Amino acid sequence: MPLGFTAIYWRDMIKFARSKAMIFLSLLQPVLWLVFYGISMSNNTGLFFAGTSVAPPDAITVSYMTFITSGVIGMTILFTCLYSGQNLQFDKQYGLMKTIVVSPMPRSQILIGTTLSGITKCLIQTTIITLFGYILGAQLFAGFLLSNIITSAIGLILFSILFSAGLMFLSNMIGLKVNNHDVSQAIMALLTLPLFFASNALYPAETLPFTMKLLCYVNPLAYFIDSVRYFTIGPNFYAFGFNYQIGLEGLLSSFIALGIFALVMFVLAIFVIKNIRDF
Repeated sequence: MPLGFTAIYWRDMIKFARSKAMIFLSLLQPVLWLVFYGISMSNNTGLFFAGTSVAPPDAITVSYMTFITSGVIGMTILFTCLYSGQNLQFDKQYGLMKTIVVSPMPRSQILIGTTLSGITKCLIQTTIITLFGYILGAQLFAGFLLSNIITSAIGLILFSILFSAGLMFLSNMIGLKVNNHDVSQAIMALLTLPLFFASNALYPAETLPFTMKLLCYVNPLAYFIDSVRYFTIGPNFYAFGFNYQIGLEGLLSSFIALGIFALVMFVLAIFVIKNIRDF
């Protein structure tokens, strides 16, 4: 069954589409972050960083709403992917996984199907959150030509796929190894909080304490957010008293870091699903 993963993919997508409450709640949290946290902090960050430095003449000065929108996109993908792995845990708990693994379909395609469904959900959410950020005043794609917007959108999609794939492999691996739902919930919470707060999602990495700054340098979320800001704001912008110059070298570094993350998680997830016996 070379295309057996499509059955897994469509099963997850149909289940997602039928759960109107899940769709609403999965979009509500990031929107609330933008509305409450983004708007309230936009009125204060100017006071915190007033007089720290002067924006270079060639850099775009952006608001906090613009800055945080990229972080909220990363947060949405992080939370969605890590908690999506619990679908496999539920399949194990209720006996459905036993039916799937005895089919002629290779086990690796189970992993591919669930990963593709998670990526699809993340791309839908990324599009909606980007639109909400734009409506709330985020300066996304400001001054971009149409050709630049199209190129940036393609780049944003590519990096979103790479980042969400790595997270989905990680969450599926946890879902396969853990039998108890409460334990898997605790593991996901333990992963999401450090990954989110030890990143540049809410504040510049330069303002973080030394230990958290070190964690930020090995945090895949931080590299993904850098790429989102490159594609939606530009390679040279000014915020929080800092001049951010990402450039093509920084973008390539982010791509390599996310590629390594996705590859390592894929290899580990394949090893787990091929060797696990407790279904």
